[in-house]
Amino acid sequence: MKSEAIKDYYVINGQIDTTENAEIFEKIEKPPIYEVIRVIDGVPLFLEDHLNRMFDSANIIGYNIDRDEQEIRKDIKSLILKNNIDKLNIKLLSTEIEGKGKVFLVYNIDSFYPPEEYYKNGIHTILFHYERNNPNAKVLFTSFKEEVSKALKEKNAFEALLVNKLGNIPEGSRSNMFFVKDDKVYTAKASEVLIGITRKHIFDVCNKLNIRIVEESIHIEDLKKLDGGFMSGTSVNVLPISTIDDIPLDSINNKIIKEINNGYVREVENYILKHKNEWV
Repeated sequence: MKSEAIKDYYVINGQIDTTENAEIFEKIEKPPIYEVIRVIDGVPLFLEDHLNRMFDSANIIGYNIDRDEQEIRKDIKSLILKNNIDKLNIKLLSTEIEGKGKVFLVYNIDSFYPPEEYYKNGIHTILFHYERNNPNAKVLFTSFKEEVSKALKEKNAFEALLVNKLGNIPEGSRSNMFFVKDDKVYTAKASEVLIGITRKHIFDVCNKLNIRIVEESIHIEDLKKLDGGFMSGTSVNVLPISTIDDIPLDSINNKIIKEINNGYVREVENYILKHKNEWV
């Protein structure tokens, strides 16, 4: 794979190196296990959840990550301080390279955060027929990523809603999906999707607000009956959907979606305030 590392430095197996010396990326052939963590005000958001998911992904596919949680935390702090990061995503990547053995990389990546107009107007999405073989493991498959990127570019869309062979929509290509009908929020069962960190905290927010979540995938034939929908993810938070192909959704005016978004923003602010002193 090509090097994704930006800024001046990255970390390999606990050692700081310069991104000018990043030939190691070219040697990665096996699909790696990875996590992308958002840094806000110098704090890696919901870090504990990300690390738990990364180790869970490894267990699912029978892979052992050599570095423990404390070592990874140290790697992340070294990178944040060395690259002087205040707001940017960090990627953790673990894989095995022929002739070198296991490697654990920590580095900054190009990060896109939707502008305010996306939240005010909603986003355009498309349907994309695809089914993950192992939805609970966060493993990078380059061919899938390239196919989706091509489809999004051709149709000028922000995200692709994955449609399985039964016609259900369990998730997005890089996000979890939520749909609103009347006073309920629908999203796929945990066993059918990669359990997003933002998804987990949205469940917490809904519980606090007494908003009922039904863990059930929406069928493509029911899209026109919805009152709204939104995607969630590390870099997008709660992002309302205005269209799915040619189907309009009035998500930006939906009361439930607004309440969930406001509640999630509060969760983020509280986490940063609580953990700020750990990262200075």
